[in-house]
Amino acid sequence: SLDTDRQIIGGVFEELVQRLIKRGAAIHPSQVRDGSPESGFYTYAHDHVTPFDSEALKLEAAEMVLEAGVDLLLHSDFVEPMMRDGRVAGAIVHNKSGLQAIEAQVVIDCTGDGDVAYRAGVETRQGNAADGLTQPVTMFFRVGNVDDAAVEAHVAAHPEEKGRLFGALLAAARERGEVTVAKQYIGIYRSVQKGVWRVNTSRIQGVDATNAAQLTRAEIEGRRQVWELMAFFRRNLPGFQNAVLLDSAPQIGVRETRRIVGEYVLTVEDVMAGRHFDDVVALASFAVDIHPVKGAGGGVESALKAGYKAAPVYEIPYRSLVPATVDGLLVAGRCLSATHEALGAVRVMPPCFAMGQAAGVAAALAVHGGVPPRSVDIGRLHATLRQQGAILDRPS
Repeated sequence: SLDTDRQIIGGVFEELVQRLIKRGAAIHPSQVRDGSPESGFYTYAHDHVTPFDSEALKLEAAEMVLEAGVDLLLHSDFVEPMMRDGRVAGAIVHNKSGLQAIEAQVVIDCTGDGDVAYRAGVETRQGNAADGLTQPVTMFFRVGNVDDAAVEAHVAAHPEEKGRLFGALLAAARERGEVTVAKQYIGIYRSVQKGVWRVNTSRIQGVDATNAAQLTRAEIEGRRQVWELMAFFRRNLPGFQNAVLLDSAPQIGVRETRRIVGEYVLTVEDVMAGRHFDDVVALASFAVDIHPVKGAGGGVESALKAGYKAAPVYEIPYRSLVPATVDGLLVAGRCLSATHEALGAVRVMPPCFAMGQAAGVAAALAVHGGVPPRSVDIGRLHATLRQQGAILDRPS
């Protein structure tokens, strides 16, 4: 929690972080403060982030899943749900082996886009209420050979740039026609390795990321922006004169697509008031972060100007993971049942970990109890999550 300085997300997420720390591949969020080098000097909501090595995460996450006895099937794409009497009874996938039908008593949709739910007939919503536009997509990339000390010296000498690092330089370059990216500032995060920074600055607006053609064009445009930004960095940013592009993300980063209509729709008013839910399955404290669908504004800054200030701690209810109409199905991650504004707060990685753990436990309880997921006993769900290290009790 930003205000109480107490950890509020544990469970599987904490286990993964600790395993990465043992590899020397992460810094625990309790050691990171807003404005410290590890936080990336980014803005407002980036206190207590978890700097990590993405290559280590790839292996550690897979090993955790295998140790838990999961049968992994990578390189497989979801095609259609298997329906039986109005209930999701499995999924058809496509991979190198061809089409395969996988039966399941409970299916958990963690596609982020609500693909399974949508094709199973669950009502979904997309984008904001005004025009249906979603948050822009971004091509993340990593830069190496950066002079860390020069970056830190610039930040120390320019406290007015808090929340908008290198904003003046970027605006001047945009006026000169040197940069086309619609962004007010440079979003950079320091990595675990010296001289390596991750960049969250490219921006492609007006993209429906459930449309393959639009997603393709956005990914190519994102990679073009990466090279444009690298040239700008070398010419203009302190410490980046000799920077090299290490890599870009394997695909474009998507913040928002479909959201299911669940038994409860989480609202921004719930987030702002820190509303308590009897069926809470996750705590969170990230700010409302809505990157604008138009213009160059900042995500958190724009949300604050609109009056969206999140409570120090708020809750995600189990009902937001349960579709209102279809049985045999749960969702977790950014396709949960929430408004466009509330999603801006809960779409980030730690709450998604917590939602995933809650959905997994609930699915197991539903199977063992012979009941649909919507009928799982919340007391048993809470008890099991706590046994697994999940944190459900708010800081006093």
